Amino acid sequence: MELTSKTALITGSTRGIGAAIALTFAKAGCQVIINGRQADIPESLREQLELINANYQYIQADIADKDSISNLVNKIYDTNSKIDILINNAGITNDKLMMRMKESDFDRVLNINLRGTFMVTQQVFKRMLKQKSGCIVNLASVVGLHGNIGQANYAASKAGVIGLTKTIAQEGALRGIRCNAIAPGMIASDMTDALNDRVKDEILNNIPLKRLGNPNEVAQTAKFLVENDYITGQTIVIDGGMTI
Repeated sequence: MELTSKTALITGSTRGIGAAIALTFAKAGCQVIINGRQADIPESLREQLELINANYQYIQADIADKDSISNLVNKIYDTNSKIDILINNAGITNDKLMMRMKESDFDRVLNINLRGTFMVTQQVFKRMLKQKSGCIVNLASVVGLHGNIGQANYAASKAGVIGLTKTIAQEGALRGIRCNAIAPGMIASDMTDALNDRVKDEILNNIPLKRLGNPNEVAQTAKFLVENDYITGQTIVIDGGMTI
């Protein structure tokens, strides 16, 4: 897909990987729809977007709420003829050991990470079917492929996203709609910045490339998956070799 003049919706895109994806697609000539739960876009992201003369719009929406998602998608279609690209990035963690995890801890993570991805995709997918075109990229995780201690809820949600991705790819193929997933490993973020040196060293010892990934590397992979018209139903791992 040629990205110039296309419209891309990126959920959970006010910081981290989502913001990096928004900036990458804006630089490529897309109109980007930035989404978050807060009332307005963070000033630091606004400055970066304006620095590159980005064509962007910010729409507040809670991906855990069906009505909020409907309002988000309807607002986009009120001002655009279509959504060409959907990046499902919004997600949360709430880590606890299995025996200490409450049902509410499990439900909240799945409600946003998996159910939210499903609800946004369903709203956009039915319009893409009419368009007979579109590309969807879902943010999963290596944890969804291999599991991780203390992340039963997160692992289940991301494994679900991978299964959802494969099904969407099969259902959309005959109408020219592609769907892929990205499974990042340890990516530099506010969370990793807060880790002490001992924990960071332990993490790096398990990564053959001996460094954390950065959000731009994930963003470039999302761009590649959208641009390549013959890739669908795949999960691309970005983990520096951690899960070899």
